[in-house]
Amino acid sequence: MRVLITGANGFVGRAFCAEAKKRGASVRGAVRIAGVSIDYCEPTVVGEIDGETNWSTALEGCHWVVHTAARVHVKVKSTNLELAEYRRVNVEGTLNLARQCAQNGVKRFLFLSSIKVNGENTDLGEPFRTDSAPNPKDAYGISKFEAELGLWKIAAESSMQIVIVRPPLVYGPGVKANFRMMMKCLSLGLPLPLGAARDNRRSMVSIDNLVDFIWTCLTHPRAASQTFLISDGEDLSTRDLLNRLGKAMDKPTKLIPIPLGLLKLFTKIAGLEAIGSKLFDSLQVDISKTATDLNWRPLIDVDEGLRRTALGHIA
Repeated sequence: MRVLITGANGFVGRAFCAEAKKRGASVRGAVRIAGVSIDYCEPTVVGEIDGETNWSTALEGCHWVVHTAARVHVKVKSTNLELAEYRRVNVEGTLNLARQCAQNGVKRFLFLSSIKVNGENTDLGEPFRTDSAPNPKDAYGISKFEAELGLWKIAAESSMQIVIVRPPLVYGPGVKANFRMMMKCLSLGLPLPLGAARDNRRSMVSIDNLVDFIWTCLTHPRAASQTFLISDGEDLSTRDLLNRLGKAMDKPTKLIPIPLGLLKLFTKIAGLEAIGSKLFDSLQVDISKTATDLNWRPLIDVDEGLRRTALGHIA
């Protein structure tokens, strides 16, 4: 079986190329520009991803498509321009690809969406479930939700099967953004004012668990026409995450128990409310449907995921 992976040079894309090759698939990776070297796959240049992209060469002979490519960051100050740019890639680009997939006989199309479709946080002990009402708060989440809605319309008009996966924070060797910054702080032995962040709970998913689950979604008959939430199956407080990550890195954690009220006030004044929410609020997902419907369990636990991430950081 041949699988096309979009965003093949990205964090998830590279990992899934390796997973698919290990499973015996013929792997083709779509990239925007020539000269990109990707292990375990045949790279195919498609150019910019939007509503006009021609996917005919990339899709030739493909049975499955895993769409991980997405616009994640937009550097504009206007809210309207920000949403328009996210829509150009995440909505128009996704639906253009899906239509061409259906026309070219692709059997199953997996869309890597985001838990942001459900919202930014949950009350403690009340996780998002597959049937929770969507409530995206930012432009990125809105664009992912609109793409999902468009995909279901395409599925209704064709024989192509759609699978949607909404992961929370994905981590693993080579992780970037806030998780990488947190690891850098621990590496330097910096004291962090997060010792009191012990009562929230956040779901995460290791890259190893995510790519294993994506493969399951491509091959399991009961995955067709379904939306799944995914995590490592254990939710951590911010303090617990830092302590366990420090242990994985063999670095002592220096956590100062500054009252959360003061920290939340500081992040608000500093215009860092989004970061504050990630540090102090809960965001939990319930994977019971995932486990029951597909008989899937996380391949590795959180501590092993953090250990592998730490090894990758050192390397």
